[in-house]
Amino acid sequence: MPEIIDLSQEIFTGMPVHKVLPEVKITMHSSHEEWEGITTSGTVSPSVNKLEFSEHTGTHVDALNHMSRQNIGQSIDTMPLSMFYTEGICLDLSDKGLRELVEPSDIEAACFKAGLEIRKGDTVLLYTDHYRRNYAGKDWQNGPGISAEAARWLGSKEIAAFGVETMAPGVSGISNKEVHLICGEMGFTHYENLINLHLLTGRGRFRFFGLPLKIRGGTGSPVRAIAVFEN
Repeated sequence: MPEIIDLSQEIFTGMPVHKVLPEVKITMHSSHEEWEGITTSGTVSPSVNKLEFSEHTGTHVDALNHMSRQNIGQSIDTMPLSMFYTEGICLDLSDKGLRELVEPSDIEAACFKAGLEIRKGDTVLLYTDHYRRNYAGKDWQNGPGISAEAARWLGSKEIAAFGVETMAPGVSGISNKEVHLICGEMGFTHYENLINLHLLTGRGRFRFFGLPLKIRGGTGSPVRAIAVFEN
């Protein structure tokens, strides 16, 4: 049987989100008691919940049209499913501290240490342990991130995507905007808010799934990201 590792955050009311995004609100829209006309029960059980959150909530993938005006029309529903179902590797960059940049030399060194190579079409996951160290804490928005040079280096490898544990692929105010622009320019994407990457390091290649919702014109989508190891 294959081993499936869940890489996705739970979505819940009041969860941490990026400062520019709307808060998450999940409320009961209707109950079984309403549907069945029960008025004497002391228990209310939801039959339908109402979800209010952005496309960029929790573990999610960015569409190319999120990256810049130049990528208009390249919405999440137009991107090929082959971008979200790939081979994957996970690299250990857990020595990186708050707001520290990941450079091409760091990625190359992590590849060498793990005995892995980045192949065309891969999803490259970058483990920094920021989730376990800082989720929901005061430094959650201050994680490490890749530099513009690292983004362009990854793009030159013709990857499908890379993924991070943090709320942004780059470091806010330093590289984050440029990283987004480079992704759009070079035609690859990224996942944010991944978890459990520590369970992937040192284990070689795996199959990565991060399928988005088919949102017409969407700039991104929450995903249920998983890694699959065939035993």
